[in-house]
Amino acid sequence: MKELEQKNRLRRTALMAGASMIVMGAFSPMAMAQDDEAADDDVIVITGIRGALDRAMDVKRNSNGVVDAISAEDIGKFPDTNLAESLQRITGVSINRVNGEGSEITVRGFGPGFNLVTLNGRTLPTAEVSAIGQRGNYGAGGGRNFDFSNLASEGVSALEVYKTGQSILPSGGLGATVNIATRRPLDTPGAEGTVAIKAMMDTSNENGDDITPEISGLYSWTDDSERFGVSLFGAYSRRDSGAPTMQVNDWIVQRSEDGTIGSGYVRGDGSTQITNAPAAGQLYAIPQDSRYDFSDITRERINGQAVVQFRPMDTLTLTGDYTFARNESDEQRYEQTNWFATPFDQIIFDNDGPVATAVFLQENNDGTKDIGFEQTYRATKDELDSLGFNAEWEITEGGTLVLDAHTSTAESGGNDPLGNTATFVAIGAPVNVQHSVDFRSGYPIQDYTIDDSGKGNGNGMLDAGDLGSQVGRTSASNMKHEVDEIDLRYVWEFDNSSLTVGGNYRDTTMTRNTRTTQQDLGSWGFANPQDVEQFAPGVVESYCLSCLFDDLPVGKAETAFRADATELYPLLSAAYSQNSLNPSTSYDVVEETIAALFAQFQMEGEFLGRPARLNAGIRYEETEVNSATEQSVPSGILWLADNDFLVQQSGDLQDVSGEGEYDHLLPNIDFQVDVTENLVARGSYSKTIGRVGYGSLFASTTANAPNRPTVLGGQVTGSSQNPGLLPLESDNFDLSLEYYYGDTSYVSVGYFDKNVRNFIGTGVVDRNLFGLRDQTSGAAGTRSGDALDIIGDLGVDASEANLFTLVALIDANGGNRAAAQAEFEANLVNGALPQSYVDQILTAYDVSPASDDPLLTFAVQQPINNREGNINGWELAWQHFFGDTGFGFAANYTIVDGDVDLDPASDPNENQFALVGLSDTANFTAIYENYGFSARLAYNWRDTFLSATNQTGDRSGVYVEDYGQFDLNVSYDVTDQFVVSFEAINMTGEDQRTYHRVPEQFYYGYELSPRYNIGARYRF
Repeated sequence: MKELEQKNRLRRTALMAGASMIVMGAFSPMAMAQDDEAADDDVIVITGIRGALDRAMDVKRNSNGVVDAISAEDIGKFPDTNLAESLQRITGVSINRVNGEGSEITVRGFGPGFNLVTLNGRTLPTAEVSAIGQRGNYGAGGGRNFDFSNLASEGVSALEVYKTGQSILPSGGLGATVNIATRRPLDTPGAEGTVAIKAMMDTSNENGDDITPEISGLYSWTDDSERFGVSLFGAYSRRDSGAPTMQVNDWIVQRSEDGTIGSGYVRGDGSTQITNAPAAGQLYAIPQDSRYDFSDITRERINGQAVVQFRPMDTLTLTGDYTFARNESDEQRYEQTNWFATPFDQIIFDNDGPVATAVFLQENNDGTKDIGFEQTYRATKDELDSLGFNAEWEITEGGTLVLDAHTSTAESGGNDPLGNTATFVAIGAPVNVQHSVDFRSGYPIQDYTIDDSGKGNGNGMLDAGDLGSQVGRTSASNMKHEVDEIDLRYVWEFDNSSLTVGGNYRDTTMTRNTRTTQQDLGSWGFANPQDVEQFAPGVVESYCLSCLFDDLPVGKAETAFRADATELYPLLSAAYSQNSLNPSTSYDVVEETIAALFAQFQMEGEFLGRPARLNAGIRYEETEVNSATEQSVPSGILWLADNDFLVQQSGDLQDVSGEGEYDHLLPNIDFQVDVTENLVARGSYSKTIGRVGYGSLFASTTANAPNRPTVLGGQVTGSSQNPGLLPLESDNFDLSLEYYYGDTSYVSVGYFDKNVRNFIGTGVVDRNLFGLRDQTSGAAGTRSGDALDIIGDLGVDASEANLFTLVALIDANGGNRAAAQAEFEANLVNGALPQSYVDQILTAYDVSPASDDPLLTFAVQQPINNREGNINGWELAWQHFFGDTGFGFAANYTIVDGDVDLDPASDPNENQFALVGLSDTANFTAIYENYGFSARLAYNWRDTFLSATNQTGDRSGVYVEDYGQFDLNVSYDVTDQFVVSFEAINMTGEDQRTYHRVPEQFYYGYELSPRYNIGARYRF
């Protein structure tokens, strides 16, 4: 570990020592793929929507290969306030939304990790430990995904999307390479600037500020000789929002062997009412719980850029630039959870599809169980720093040497008041006597009945006096991604041809430091049912959770509770300081070095008497990967309650390391011919690669806790990573016809085909990890085996709670089975244990593994290169303006298809491979621009797509349902310098829904609301 860190420092020092000997700037290697556009001081730049679309159309027409672009409408004015939401208007590009904002992009079916994002041609670092405002608790991070919401759009002059490979571009963009171009002062001599102010109103906000600001300013200046220039950009924005959501923790999917369901789900006396039971051999799905949540979310973003350019002589331009971005997000989430303790009294299945899905469940408890009210505080701070230098020297007439270097760092880490990525406090009220949930509307409609007599304050009302603490958890994850890159190239232009040769060296280091804790507070069984008010008086307040939902159908949640988890956690943690925090830590480092040589030749001429252009190139790359991990070693798995387990840590650390290497030859060829004056035909072939996420290259091994006792069908997984993974390789074919029939009007149709190798599959090996044992196996001669025998002898329900209670009693009676059975029988009431007695056992006992328990078998998953796939599709686009009327439109539709689909009827114990992110997309924008008015109404739609595979307990997929959104942008030029504007985002308040395996298995619902911006911009 130390040797690897030392090597990293030496390489970075040597690299930047060389870079510091030159003065460089924001040269974009991307630009070399295009025809030179000679600067002409007499050219009038047309601003506004039509001018931006005209420039983007020119880029598309004059490019080598398939390239689309979006241009700023004016200085400091990009078409959308969010870069991802601008990119979705390009054919073949779709976006992921987090908290209603565009975040990451998918291009032609390839997700965010397989699209390379560059800033002025330089590879950007990526680091993200958690995405605030989405399902789940926290993420471990380690992907190559770039979050476009970190950058303010006002500082961007253009976005360029390269869908076909070019040898002069950095490698890694399997779907596309997206270049973010920013402003350079010597490109626009003189002095100019802009200041913009916006007031945002997010109608989802409940507890933040109703109006939040967005402020940006850009200034560019050059001296009279046009040899020295400076540009400055700064932006600040804040958004306060609220998020009503609902979810299911997981679905337990099993196969019915004979038309019945597992004995743990039904009453032992046969009284459970089952409607539409699964057929023999059919899969059936049971939800673990139902949850309602509300989150208060705040996002604060700061961007800045400074550029200095100096042209000491006509043939030499020197540039230095610095870019900074910071995005701080925090979320306070207040949750109501109703877990199913099983068995059920009534189950209704929807049996029309391949999986019989429980769409109605009712559970009458023997006594009371808890309603959970977990409090969560998630917070992150993401920072990007990039320092670059550039020298462009025309050595001879037609011969230019370009040297570019940068050192860039992205950091992401926990930022809540306790320094964590996330702080969780599980509290609850042990007062639930009946619980039901109905999914037949497509969403969970829950109902429950309470009885707080003897448990809380006994007033028959659910209030803070009923609350007890359960478990406290923390997660602290910090990531740092460093990129140092040098690019040297020589461009030789002669006659109607050009040749570019050069080399590129990129050194990247990804480090991740994680620490998690879990502390038993009042325990899942509530050792002190009123300790929240006892140890944290006045911290928790009640509120109406169901009142915060406007669109999604919601059940009973009139009374819920909320608190700042970072205020509640220290008070309860100190009160139970005798209980261990059980910390788990890991420190991971991956170093990746890439050395490349490239050449590209371009020639213009004629083909069958028509103007034509040929572009051909080749790139050779060698990549080395070194990975090292220092991680905690588990000592055992503690059985805390019926279906709750904790992986205990020994406090020992171990080092693990691995390495990998590969090389690639990446050719490309593009041919373009003007069939007529306005009709362009082009064809391209390229080979590209997409490197897997750093998280898959770490050397660590993880043992996960079971999701329920293994003898009752519980699944136990582990994971190990693979530093030797190869990148995905794709052979890409593109054909297109483009008809340009007006100044800003064209129609295009394109076909693409990608044959991809080395897709990441999952190799699963059943093996033991760290010598951990299984106290829930049911093996003969063990405590759990004896407990199962007692359950069978007594004819009681084979439930998780009964199994845990008996094993705990066997332990408590020194292994005496007869004594345990006698005590168990003595507490039975009408053939069942009262919930109050179960809670007493849960509170008093935890079950540790014993030496006679068998070794626990983990299904250890490791990423491997074992899959091939084909992705193909059509891209249709039409842009048209109706003469000088000011009216126009831009529309596109993308059809994407793949040859590997997920089978919803697959075995729940087997991993599946499928292509994620594939979906059709469509965009339509109606435009009007005349007499100082500028208006744009846009509709963006994405069809249902598979977002993840093998992510949940039964290793199936998660699907995001189709989603469409209307956005409106209107502005008016009060004067030539002063503009007022109005924006409406998600005007109709469309909501998001995801499901698991089949649409009936609801997984996550997110209620979104419109956002409005009123702004003014002054140009000088």
